[in-house]
Amino acid sequence: MIKDNIESIKEKALKQIEEAGALDVLNEVRVNFLGKKGELTAVLKGMKDVAESERPTVGAWVNETRDVIEKAMEEARSRMEESVLNERLKYETIDVTLPAKKKKIGHRHPNTIALEELERIFTGMGYEVVEGPEVERDYYNFEALNIPDGHPAKDEQDTFYINGDILLRTQTSGTQVHEMEKGRLPIKMISPGRVFRSDEVDATHSPSFHQVEGLVIDKNISFADLKGTLVEFAKQLFGEDTKVKFRPHHFPFTEPSAEMDVSCFKCKGKGCRFCKGEGWIEILGCGMVHPHVLEMSRIDPKEYTGFAFGIGLERIALLKYEIDDMRLLYENDIRFLDQF
Repeated sequence: MIKDNIESIKEKALKQIEEAGALDVLNEVRVNFLGKKGELTAVLKGMKDVAESERPTVGAWVNETRDVIEKAMEEARSRMEESVLNERLKYETIDVTLPAKKKKIGHRHPNTIALEELERIFTGMGYEVVEGPEVERDYYNFEALNIPDGHPAKDEQDTFYINGDILLRTQTSGTQVHEMEKGRLPIKMISPGRVFRSDEVDATHSPSFHQVEGLVIDKNISFADLKGTLVEFAKQLFGEDTKVKFRPHHFPFTEPSAEMDVSCFKCKGKGCRFCKGEGWIEILGCGMVHPHVLEMSRIDPKEYTGFAFGIGLERIALLKYEIDDMRLLYENDIRFLDQF
């Protein structure tokens, strides 16, 4: 009777092991038959009801059945694990003949390279680098720079207004006004940063670009100081044989004002495609700080004078690296950026 029961347990266990299709199902079979509350374990717990003379024989039957079930379970587990592994290998095959993936290390953007070079040149001449807010008040962006409401220069700069008084700055000159208002004189600074104008995107324009503007305020500053500074800047940036010329211009915040050209560093002033055959390339605007601008920042124009200049950072990058289209700087094309 007991032997028949043990045999029935064995056959039932082997059948369930054979039908188990997954490792978790197989584990349930083990618990049901070999666990603390399993059917085979229950037989052992009932040994107290077996005659003492038959206990060794019944114990042997139970141990033999346990061994058979455990062996069948081990074989089934091995088959399932092998099947799972083979299935994974179909999708996770590693081709050792393929080249290894290279770890690419990033590098500086052309704009960053150009900016660092400009900062190196001007800090070498004793200038301080000062940054200001990109979201600015109309007063600092226009009025404090001698551009009141109704001034034509205000209309020429297609401005992104947030409300009537808050805007995205169209120039970094506002940073200079903030510094002048602090009253710590003399001032010798450059203010690099991103600026915004509602321009159509093309080869030479973008609604977001960068400027580097400079300001010097001190006693007895003259146009000769401005010229000497910018000549030295041009020579360090484009080469010692670079020549410069100043053309009269008009800016509301400087008087007198000028635009500065440099001799074409590609053809040495002979005329080429790069300089459109003129031998000269326009590089920046500059001038002596307007007395009214000084007065609005509570600086006495009878005691202090100064000069200012503004450089388009993208223009420097385009010229220095002979890039024909400004859009290349912002398209994140790795084939282009890898050249730097």
